[in-house]
Amino acid sequence: MIKDWQSQFNGSKDYIVSAELRDAVNISIALKKPLLIKGEPGTGKTMLAEAIASALEKNLIIWNIKSTTKAQEGLYLYDTVQRLYDSQFGDGDVKDIRGYIKLGKLGEAFLADDQTVLLIDEIDKADLEFPNDLLWELDRMEFYINETKETVRAKHRPIVIITSNAEKELPDAFLRRCIFHYIEFPGPDKMTEIVDVHFPNLCEKILDQALEAFYRLRDRNDLQKKPGTSELLDWLQALTLSGIPVARIKELPFLGVLLKKNQDMDTFTEVQEKGYSTKRWV
Repeated sequence: MIKDWQSQFNGSKDYIVSAELRDAVNISIALKKPLLIKGEPGTGKTMLAEAIASALEKNLIIWNIKSTTKAQEGLYLYDTVQRLYDSQFGDGDVKDIRGYIKLGKLGEAFLADDQTVLLIDEIDKADLEFPNDLLWELDRMEFYINETKETVRAKHRPIVIITSNAEKELPDAFLRRCIFHYIEFPGPDKMTEIVDVHFPNLCEKILDQALEAFYRLRDRNDLQKKPGTSELLDWLQALTLSGIPVARIKELPFLGVLLKKNQDMDTFTEVQEKGYSTKRWV
């Protein structure tokens, strides 16, 4: 049994996975429970779902959550406006209500002919009732369409990955139904593995200097948004394309690739104007 679930997901060619995260994914699949992934931005939460779909050769369905998103939207929507339009202008069979039912992302995953990977991305952006409103559907893998008096049941239970940036606490009832994993920000050794996947021929001296400057920057406590993995990869590409000398990397050229907040850029500029060395700053 243990050997069976451990062999399902082992990362992908583009996604380096830790043993702990690998086990969390495979346990959630074996127990048929959603996997709730938390971690700061830039730790690869969204990319995990893409990697699982790629590695297991399954279709990926993404439900991007916004502050205005309601749980009902993930199930289905009844297009009353279109039906009213058709009744006035004679287009379409208004008696067939099924023609005006549009499945949401969860509905699509339920009725897919093959098992899919469903990503519910940034669930903490929605209001506090949103997770609780999905408890029945995620437990029973079914929902009821009031307009047609039909119950939609999942043909295949999707692999559900839910991400959160921990902007707000999720309800206990929801948490009890999930397998939980927190993705720690990768240290230099793990980050080197990640970089090697994207830039296998990167000069070792460039990488060493870039990682040293990157982690010193991240260690600062006065940054509102610390640079993440995606920013580092973009910065390495900028350094490579520019042909900048290795010795200048510690000066943090192309800082706008790493820092994305006005306040953080102002802090850096302020330090420079006070005459502090860049080395001291980073």
